[in-house]
Amino acid sequence: MTETIGIIGSGLSGSGLARLAVAAGYRVVLSNSRGPATISGLVEELGPLARAATVEEAIAAGDLVAIPLPLANVEALPADRLAGKVVIDQTNYYPAAGAFRRADLDNAELTSSELVQRHLRESKVVKAFHNLDWHHLSHNARPRGHAERTTLPVAGDDADAKERVARFVAAVGYDVVDAGSLADSWRVEPNTPIYFWPYAPVIPAGLTEDEEKKYYLEHSGAPLSPEAARKLIDGAERPSPVGGTLEGLPPAHVAIFLDLARAGTFQR
Repeated sequence: MTETIGIIGSGLSGSGLARLAVAAGYRVVLSNSRGPATISGLVEELGPLARAATVEEAIAAGDLVAIPLPLANVEALPADRLAGKVVIDQTNYYPAAGAFRRADLDNAELTSSELVQRHLRESKVVKAFHNLDWHHLSHNARPRGHAERTTLPVAGDDADAKERVARFVAAVGYDVVDAGSLADSWRVEPNTPIYFWPYAPVIPAGLTEDEEKKYYLEHSGAPLSPEAARKLIDGAERPSPVGGTLEGLPPAHVAIFLDLARAGTFQR
């Protein structure tokens, strides 16, 4: 039986995950805070396996439910409706990028995914698809056995839920490495070795800014084997201060991000 992926958030990360899922033969139910009518163009582009819905409908339909959202938006999610669901946590903590800041995150008392699990207390939260940008999320996917297939981490407290998400990650184009529990997920958060940089290309010297952005979008990072990914995770040191910064990301990505922000592309 074909699984359905419910997605709460239809911005760049949500639409990227939807493209991956549809390409792999999954049904997708997309939602956002602005209503199904605002996703009609994206759903038409995705084809017959995708449909637009309300947040509540996407949750009800989803065998897995993904939340490609700003971390600040998690508290608005209906925890009661998500009870019993396996939730794919794509959030990241970027305190410098907005008004959302928490002392317990800053002091490393818990990880961002533990914060998500605290709100979604009756759900099974699994961290995945969070550590590369929306473009390379779909651009880097490769079929099983392909020489350029790369590896993504997953982390979670429920073994069965983590295995279900790992199967989904593998089906849409990536090898998988287990990064441990939600308490361990700091090892795959911003400013750790497996975050963003392994999946982005090395930009040749001497290019203009526009050429760098074009090269970034047209190329991938070198394939990362599960063994190499494991070494990056095991060798991580907990970042201090906690949280991502634009300075910690590939410059070409930041330039593209700022272009899109100025154009008002970041709709959730």
